[in-house]
This record gives sequence, structure tokens and C-alpha cells, in this order.
Amino acid sequence: MIFDRITESILRILQHDGRLSNAELAQRVGLSPSACLRRVRLLEEQGVIRGYRAIIDERSAHKLTTVIVQITLERLTDESLRRFEARIRECPDIRECYLMTGEADYLLHVAARDLADYERIHKEELSRLPGVVRIQSNFAIRPVVQRWTGQELS
Repeated sequence: MIFDRITESILRILQHDGRLSNAELAQRVGLSPSACLRRVRLLEEQGVIRGYRAIIDERSAHKLTTVIVQITLERLTDESLRRFEARIRECPDIRECYLMTGEADYLLHVAARDLADYERIHKEELSRLPGVVRIQSNFAIRPVVQRWTGQELS
């Protein structure tokens, strides 16, 4: 697939509104509906578009607190990374996990109902992860920008 201005527009518009009809998307990017649908399907087949999902405002729906957690591992061998990442995928309270450069090896986005719930997550999940030597937790006060929702927050 050639990434031209139209393809970039398709991706940007779908990131903002993945429920947009193909006809509306085609009109916005200046293509016929059939040509637009071919491009979208090709983007899906090539894995550029990996899926569609609803972005839930967890604070409204579940009253969840966002905790940003930095994890430092004892060793950074292929085996220790593999073991850590395999285990982290099994933790239901971890919304996102990134392998990082810098001081911390991993950055996690954890969702907790309250401080007691985060204490449970820390004790039962985070502290039991293989190879962890340091856990630094930071509680988010409020989101300022969430680009995947396509809007600034006030």
C-alpha cells in the first residue's frame, strides 16, 4: 500500500471516529465509496488497522483511578524480558505496558478502583512479576490529552 495524502487522511479520520460509515469516510477523503473501501480493507489486511474498539471513559463508567507504574528489572536478558512480558499479559488490571528506554525498563498503565484496590494489585500482581527489582507508582490526577479519542480534554 502506498501511504499518500489520502491514506493518511483515512487513518487520521478513522482514529477519530472508527464508526464512521464508508460512504461518509469516502466523501471526506475525496474517493468513491468502492475505492475507499478497498483502501480500508487493504490497510486492515496489512495490519496497519489492527481493529476497532470503543474508548471507555473509565472514570465515568467504573470510577477507576489511573496509575502509571515504572518497573525496573534485575536483568535485561532475552529470557528475563520474555518471562516478564508473558506474565504481564496475564494481569487483567494492566491496561497498557511499554518496553522503555531510560531509567525504567517498562511503563505500565494500571486501572484501580481506589487506593485499597491498587494495594491489592501491587501486592498480588506487580510485586510477583518475575525479575522486578523496583516499582515506582504515580497516580494520575486527571487526563489532559487523549489523542486516540480525537479530542482535547478540559
